[in-house]
Amino acid sequence: MPPLLALSDIGKTFDNGVEAIARLDLAIADGEFLSLVGPSGCGKSTALRLIAGLLAPTRGTVAWPGGRPELGFVFQEATLMPWATTLANARLPLDLKGISGGAAEARAREVLARVGLAGFEKAYPRELSGGMKMRVSIARALAARPKLLLMDEPFAALDELTRQSLNDDLLKLWAEDRLTVIFVTHSVYESTYLSSRVAVMTKRPGRLAADIALPNPAGRDAGYRLSPAFSDNARRVSEALRDGMEGRP
Repeated sequence: MPPLLALSDIGKTFDNGVEAIARLDLAIADGEFLSLVGPSGCGKSTALRLIAGLLAPTRGTVAWPGGRPELGFVFQEATLMPWATTLANARLPLDLKGISGGAAEARAREVLARVGLAGFEKAYPRELSGGMKMRVSIARALAARPKLLLMDEPFAALDELTRQSLNDDLLKLWAEDRLTVIFVTHSVYESTYLSSRVAVMTKRPGRLAADIALPNPAGRDAGYRLSPAFSDNARRVSEALRDGMEGRP
């Protein structure tokens, strides 16, 4: 089957002359959970924005063999509207699509409940913890029922327990909604826990250093984090990341 999307010979040089990505080739299959890891500044977030259409490549193509699907994007910061309630923040993409008030509210309530925020519909961002704000951001991304979810280091600023809880919830949402997820992270352990595949990038300008297939992550839990299989897979990713930091594709 053709991939959901394919990056072919992608390069990106910014107006200030910084070459962020050079010759990146990467295909993503429907239903994958792909993590992008690599040194700081290697072009991971740039690649995500190229996929989203927020940036245009300097060269190469981003191809959608079956047509461009509905996308959801979760940024490192929750980027919520501070003057709006949790419910209003979650329904924003539906309002922008012109979906009627009753249908939009029902769907926003549904996704908030799915991310553990039932009962917080009337709360404002200032009343929420960092983890709860990120849950609202995820709910907002899911409200439009995307096929592809792009996530740019969404849990980087959270404490470890909150991060692990959100990792578990994200895997559940991925499985239930049959999403394709592209997830940017600096964490070897997070990428190993979440992913069916880890793409490791070299230092800038970013290229593909390693493409590591992992077992299907459906059903992973706290016990997996303590298993020999998890340790072995994390070591594989860590070794590839070390090579990428040394610029060895």
